[in-house]
Amino acid sequence: MSTSGSATAKDGTQTDGDSKKQEKPWWTWTKRGLTLLLFVVVFGLLFNLIKNLEWQEVKDAITGYKTSTLLLGAAIALISYGLFSSFDLLARHYTQHKLPARQILPLAFVCYAFNLNLSAWVGSLAVRYRLYSRLGLEVGTITKIFTINVVTNWLGYIILAGVIFSARLLNLPDEWKVGATALQLIGFGLLLVAALYLLACRFAKRRTWKIRDHEVTLPTWQFALLQATMGAINWTLMALLIYILLPDDAFYPTVLGILLICSIAGIITHIPAGLGVLETIFLTMLQHEFNKSEILAALLGYRALYFLLPLSIACVAYLVMEKRAKAMRGNNEKQGTNERDAESY
Repeated sequence: MSTSGSATAKDGTQTDGDSKKQEKPWWTWTKRGLTLLLFVVVFGLLFNLIKNLEWQEVKDAITGYKTSTLLLGAAIALISYGLFSSFDLLARHYTQHKLPARQILPLAFVCYAFNLNLSAWVGSLAVRYRLYSRLGLEVGTITKIFTINVVTNWLGYIILAGVIFSARLLNLPDEWKVGATALQLIGFGLLLVAALYLLACRFAKRRTWKIRDHEVTLPTWQFALLQATMGAINWTLMALLIYILLPDDAFYPTVLGILLICSIAGIITHIPAGLGVLETIFLTMLQHEFNKSEILAALLGYRALYFLLPLSIACVAYLVMEKRAKAMRGNNEKQGTNERDAESY
């Protein structure tokens, strides 16, 4: 889908010549202002995150674990980030744009790390739009990529939470037992929502809707199943990392269930990285099983391996991508031109 008044290649990229001819001076300055604002917001949030962390506690927690446990945790985090970054490959299949995987995966990694640490507005939206647009994709295509990411992530969440809550696999403290039935009903409701989406992808006769200038198309049944599988596995990996950092007698379904609850609480509170939210809920729901120090050590280790380590890599990668984006866009457009010439021939 192309925006009116611009030339668009088959891969969804705008040709440089047309975009430069049509670009107004005021829009050029607006884009520069928005870029500056993005950098200010990103570095402001990074500073706030660094200032609010108790670095000595993080260090003490990390040094308290065996090297083998930390390496296993780092491997789980790496697999999880790789899987989440692959959501953008799913989106490439859905949108049919032609950016190569070697550009997509690092970009998605940066977006995910920024999303977790600095908020969805920065990672999932601002940075994703910034980087993809610099690689030549149109706003409509980027919006579809973002949508596929959101649906994939939360479809997996809904299915897992539905199973955990409806089957009463979450070991609640005694004073919370009264809420078990309500949680179970929520679980059934979540499973119903997931089933409706999957059934719609399988049986819906009308598959495309037009919202303003954008078309929304239901994916195939197979695509939806792949979304559900990838989304669910990613959430299980996140919980697995916390699980291996807790004492040996921890119950994995309970850890997964608490993490799912924390994720919703973090969204409601709008606190970047969920600072304080994760710790409060885990302490409240596990204090009848483990010492406070054991829980906090596991959560600090989780933050270090799943939040801070990837964020440090993402910051460097983001600066590199910003520097190389123009050159990569030129290569993409040249490759697209060569492909079109070959097809014409």
